[in-house]
This record gives sequence, C-alpha cells and structure tokens, in this order.
Amino acid sequence: MATQGPRPVIEAKNLRKTFGSIEAVKDVSFEVEPGQVLGLLGPNGAGKTTIINMISTLLQIDAGEATVGGFDVQSEPDVVRQLIGLAGQSAAVDEKLTARENLELFGRLYKIPRVERRRRIEELIDRFGLSDFADRPVSTYSGGERRRLDVVAALVADPPVVFLDEPTTGLDPRSRIELWETVRSLASSGVAIVLSTQYLEEADRLADKILVIDHGRIVAQGTPDTLKRELERDVLEVQVTSRADLDTVRALVGSEATIDIDALRVDIPVNSGTNLSLDLLRRLQDGGVSISSFHLRQPTLDDVFLALTGSTVSESEEVTT
Repeated sequence: MATQGPRPVIEAKNLRKTFGSIEAVKDVSFEVEPGQVLGLLGPNGAGKTTIINMISTLLQIDAGEATVGGFDVQSEPDVVRQLIGLAGQSAAVDEKLTARENLELFGRLYKIPRVERRRRIEELIDRFGLSDFADRPVSTYSGGERRRLDVVAALVADPPVVFLDEPTTGLDPRSRIELWETVRSLASSGVAIVLSTQYLEEADRLADKILVIDHGRIVAQGTPDTLKRELERDVLEVQVTSRADLDTVRALVGSEATIDIDALRVDIPVNSGTNLSLDLLRRLQDGGVSISSFHLRQPTLDDVFLALTGSTVSESEEVTT
C-alpha cells in the first residue's frame, strides 16, 4: 500500500484575478506541504504579489478557490489570518519603536497572553539573531536588519504558513544570505513558505519547488534541478574583448544568443554539447571575433526562463501586478 505524503497546508485551484482589462492571474493552481518552500519566480509585474495577496486574504479572488489549513480563504478569512504570517515588499514595522517593542505590538494584535507573548518574543530575538539591535529604534537599522525584523514580526503568532513577498529586494549580499538562513530555519521547523522572488539564485537555493510565472500564468513548474534538466541543452558562454565583437556575434549566431553588453559576454544555447560548441567557436573565430575566454556550462534558471518566455527575468516588461 502506497504511503501518502503530508496533507498540503495550502491548496490553490484555478486562481484568477483581473484589474480592468488586465488579467493579472490566469488559472494558477498549486499546493504547499508543511516544511516546503514554494518559489514564485518571475519578473516584476508577473503576478507574484497578486497571487500572494489573494491567498493571504488581502485581495478578493475573482475565480477559483484557495484554502489554508483546510479553511476557505474567501468564506473563512478571519480563521485564515490566524494561520498565516506575511512579510510584504514594504516594511510593516514602526520605525520609532525598537524591535522588541514592535514584536510586543504584534503580539498584542494577535491577542497572545502576556506571559506567552514575552516568552515568544525572547525566543524569536534569540533564534533569529536580533539581540544586537533589539533595543534600538528601527530608524537606526541597516536594510538587512530592518528586513529581518519584518520577517520575524510575521512569526510572532507561530503561524504554520508564511508568505514572503520578495524579502531580499534591495539588500546587500551579506544581508541576503542571512535572510536565506532565516528561511531555511523556518522550513526546517515545519513552516510552509511561499516565497516570491525575481532573483534566480534565491529561487535555486531556497525553493523545493518553483512556479515560473510570466504574465500571470504558470509557464513551468518543478524542482530547480528538474526545470534545468528538462531544458535538455547546455550553454556556451563566450567572453569577447570589445562591443564590436558582440555585433559580429549577433550577426553570426542570430537571435538565439543572449548578449550582456556591459560584461562583454554572449550565452549561446547548444543542444549537442562539446561538438557543437567547437563548431560555434570556429565560426566565431573565422568571422573575426576576438575571444578572451569561453566555457560550456549547464543551464541556469535564467536560461529556463529565457527558453520559456523569450526574455530573461530582468528583461521582462512590467505588464501585470
């Protein structure tokens, strides 16, 4: 007899949302189990925030249905709000208060009894490394400290589900890595996490499963490794010496190449591995391209997004919410 996995704590079926004439979310369905990180990967305006806002009761669902912990988002929103934590793109904390005072305020809003509230606050401060700045006003915090507090504030009620909407946008690399550790710690404790991001490395490192979102639709889904493996091609990365070389590459290779002008780099998809790569390099050299270095690499999530949509995450236009 087959063993069933844990029951999903989040279930979304055929979600739709329209703003005027713009269909921002189109038939989006997914499930998230306890301890699982679901990554919503896509450019700004792809519909990631709209999906999160519908499931977290902040936006009315136009069509489809969603449940959190078995409770219907539309008919039982008050119960759902008790089960979730949300860290949106804008910080929800009060800059005039300290971290400890902010967490106290959130605890009161959740009507947590005083003794339990104080215990929970001290536990969070210790667990997520807030001790060094817990008693300073938020207005004195770095971007990383402020964002970490915003995430921790969403955890005061010990929710089984947490939504993180682009939590590392604008952070420096060190702060981003610290926040990644926070997300991993949450998932390891059994919290179900929905993480929206436009950072490919972030999705690759944190997500157990990824939904690639473009113009409100799911264009691909699976584990990071599965998505890259299903692309069934490698990438020849070529470094040239001048912008004139880039123009020559474009003429010789055509639209299949992705060109980074500032880095003087060209990424060319290759389906036949080494042999085709050598043929391409000979063609570029015969065409007068000055190559400073090259290597054949496995595809990244950006290559997956490019193959699916015709643009990279950073190039995609902001069309939806």
